[in-house]
Amino acid sequence: MDPMILAIIIGIVALVAGIVAGKFIFAKDTQKRIDEAELQAQTIVKEAELRGETIRKEKELSAKERFVQLKAEHDKEVLKRNRELGDAENRIKQKETSVDQKSAQLDKQLKENDILKQNLNKQLDIVNQKQAELARHEEEQRQRLEKISGLTADEAKAQLIEGLKQVAQSQALGIQQEIVDEAKQKANKEARKIIIQTIQRTAAEQAIENAITVFNLESDEIKGQIIGREGRNIRAIEAATGVDLIVDDTPEAIILSCFDPLRREIARLSLQRLVTDGRIHPARIEEVVEKTKRQLEEQIMEIGERTVIELGVHGLHKELVRLVGKMRFRSSYGQNLLMHSREVANLCGLMAAELGMNPKLAKRAGLLHDIGKVPDEETELSHALLGAKLAEKYGEVPAVVNAIGAHHDEMEMQYVISPIVQACDAISGARPGARREIMQQYLQRIKELEKLATNYNGVEKAYAIQAGRELRVIVEADKVSDGDSDKLSFEIAQKIQTEMTYPGQIKVTVIREKRAVNVAR
Repeated sequence: MDPMILAIIIGIVALVAGIVAGKFIFAKDTQKRIDEAELQAQTIVKEAELRGETIRKEKELSAKERFVQLKAEHDKEVLKRNRELGDAENRIKQKETSVDQKSAQLDKQLKENDILKQNLNKQLDIVNQKQAELARHEEEQRQRLEKISGLTADEAKAQLIEGLKQVAQSQALGIQQEIVDEAKQKANKEARKIIIQTIQRTAAEQAIENAITVFNLESDEIKGQIIGREGRNIRAIEAATGVDLIVDDTPEAIILSCFDPLRREIARLSLQRLVTDGRIHPARIEEVVEKTKRQLEEQIMEIGERTVIELGVHGLHKELVRLVGKMRFRSSYGQNLLMHSREVANLCGLMAAELGMNPKLAKRAGLLHDIGKVPDEETELSHALLGAKLAEKYGEVPAVVNAIGAHHDEMEMQYVISPIVQACDAISGARPGARREIMQQYLQRIKELEKLATNYNGVEKAYAIQAGRELRVIVEADKVSDGDSDKLSFEIAQKIQTEMTYPGQIKVTVIREKRAVNVAR
């Protein structure tokens, strides 16, 4: 045989043998893997069964524990409810016992009331009998009294009522007078307290104004220049300013005399500029005076604005602000008007605050109360009424207008701040050193005041006290009664008001005292 064919045959046989052997080996390996997989599956199944059994037991145990817990809570709730039911039952039993006791007491009380009612009925019968007897006796007694007195019962009753009425009226008047006196005393005490506190909280400077101003010169040689040829310069100054220039032997000084401080200030400033400039002649004098007037108007406006800002008064009309500044160059009884108005404004604000009122409104009225003293045009109206008219013209509220017009009782007071402004005006004017008066005139006024009171019948003595602001009149008790005292006080006050001229107001006090004096020996 051909070796090549043989080789092929051998190769084919070997291939077949290899294939058979490979199939056998693969089948054996596959069976092994199958056996291993089955074994692993059985192991997993067993583990799953064991785990499921464990979970089942855990769940059963948890369910048993939850059941035990719920059963314990239920038993606790049942026990609690049973206890509450027991307590409620006990309370009900106690209430039933209490109701039974009260019912028994009520029955007992009803029986006692019945017994008392029977006794009262018996007593009422006795009382009715007694009343009938008493009425019969009263009628007999009344008939005897009418026979004795000669008056009927109605007439006697009318006389008795009239007597009781008079006694009651007398007692009522006495009680009323006591109440009025007590109220006055408390009101005066409280008013004094408020006024004293207000004054103590306000410290104001007191500047006394004069009717003259001294203009100092560096040398007497300047006097000749001021006088001018044949006095033409001094005449031009006096004509332009309305101020009298007094050039005398006083060294290095010229006296400016005028009742109007504003004119004096214009003359002083004009002289100062003329002397500094050195050119003094009539044309120059007129020019300087006019320029000074304009600058002083600006200064007045600045003073007014500064004053209202310092006092906290806002919203004033420009004309009112100018009048406030103008008060700096006016005086009243020697007291600078602006200083007086500022002080009155501060006093009004403090007093209004003490009384629980509007301090800003009161301060505004206090500042403006004397603007009628600095009008641009003179009128016949009093300064209070003129001030009220100006305030109304420039848009002030009615309360401020009334306070200005009523601070000297020339208008009826319609607002509460009006008496406050009046009181503070009097306080400011009454301060020591606030106003100046010539001593002879002061003493003469005091004498006339005391003499006026002593001219009345029954007046024993009269004393002017408090610098003439109060007149105390002592009367004879035998000649003047209490009613006459009131009348005498009114008449003296009216006579002072009509016959005398005085600053502020004067209080008239009539004192009547009855003394009975005996000596034990």
